[in-house]
Amino acid sequence: MKPYIIFTAVPIAILTFLMFFDPGLSASSLMVYAAFVYVMWGMIYTASDVPFWSLPNVMTPNPDERQKTISFGRTLNGIGTGATIGLFLALGLIVPRVFDDLSAIEMNKRKYMLLAVIVSVIGMALFVNSYFHIKERVLIPRKTKRDAGERSTLSRILHCKPLMLVTLMGVLSCGRYMIQAAAIHVARYALYIGPEIKDGISLAERTAYVEKSIGAVNTIFMACAAVGMFGAMLFMPLLYKKFNNKQIVIFTCVAGFAASLLTTLVGVGNILGWFNNIYACIPFLIISSIPMGVLNIAAYAMIGDSLDYMEWKTGYRDTALGSACQSFVNKLGNALATTVIVLMYIIISLEPSDMLSSEVVKAAYELATTQRLAMFSLISIVPGISLLLCAIPIFFYDIVGAKKDKITAELAEQRKAKGIVIE
Repeated sequence: MKPYIIFTAVPIAILTFLMFFDPGLSASSLMVYAAFVYVMWGMIYTASDVPFWSLPNVMTPNPDERQKTISFGRTLNGIGTGATIGLFLALGLIVPRVFDDLSAIEMNKRKYMLLAVIVSVIGMALFVNSYFHIKERVLIPRKTKRDAGERSTLSRILHCKPLMLVTLMGVLSCGRYMIQAAAIHVARYALYIGPEIKDGISLAERTAYVEKSIGAVNTIFMACAAVGMFGAMLFMPLLYKKFNNKQIVIFTCVAGFAASLLTTLVGVGNILGWFNNIYACIPFLIISSIPMGVLNIAAYAMIGDSLDYMEWKTGYRDTALGSACQSFVNKLGNALATTVIVLMYIIISLEPSDMLSSEVVKAAYELATTQRLAMFSLISIVPGISLLLCAIPIFFYDIVGAKKDKITAELAEQRKAKGIVIE
């Protein structure tokens, strides 16, 4: 697993920068450029992500140690994600003072490009550093070819019920990404907080009011997501002392669904003018973001247990198989979340260019009420329904308690008999 860290770090850093770099091409050429760079980034990232998150499975054969390692690693991973959000907000204060002659769009381009450079350099250094401090202790013998009658990789996945349930959970929970992915869209097209924009105001002043509102609303949503997600990650080690993954996932997902209903009510009330206090949805947004942190940790731990189950049942262990499934699920989830946003634009006939024309920059309240309600649903009821659905397959997941202990004990005997080394 370890060599992939060294081989992929620099390409990922370069491609991350190129994703946010504007080469000044025509619209059609820019689409080709963006597609090529993004696909290359996704392929190289996967080539590093799968081995990296497979490492806990070869660092220790003990499920509890593996769970703690994953919990700690995913928590720091989440903190790193939150740091980029904070850095972007900081750049929003610094860049306008340094480049005060840029338009709002050009200002955002500059902020994203600077963020990409900083994250690429720091991220590459931290990623490569891990190579020198990790030891692969569980040495599974390599197989050069499949024995007659032995199932293929795909067949092993399909016949491993716990792994299929965890994978299905990941697919159904794709809506959990919406609070982060759709925050900026909701901030621009659903809500406005700020002074009344009166007739006769200059375009510059109007733009300033609108951009300030967008920044404030987006910050609220992203901060709520960060607090809920990272808070859950920090508390996961304490929860593991009393509850198993199944219990934690089901409870937090149901609670997240309930909170999303309340978020929807607050958002509808603000958009329809029943009251004017979008801050009332903050506690509900935080609660509905908790499953993001829980699932980020629990899914990897449950996949490790599922691989133990597969080895226990078949005698075969493909250490990278679980991380490959999880990586696929994460990418599919992000793709589906983005697709839902694009489809919402189409369904409600919202044309972004109309909001940012050279003649006038529109505020969210100038859109139709139905358009605003539909956009707000992207961070309220849509992720809530997704969380409720993803809890269903976990009711049938049973690698917990006595069964999990039995698998762990019998696996240790099987490995000892096969001469599998734990260094």
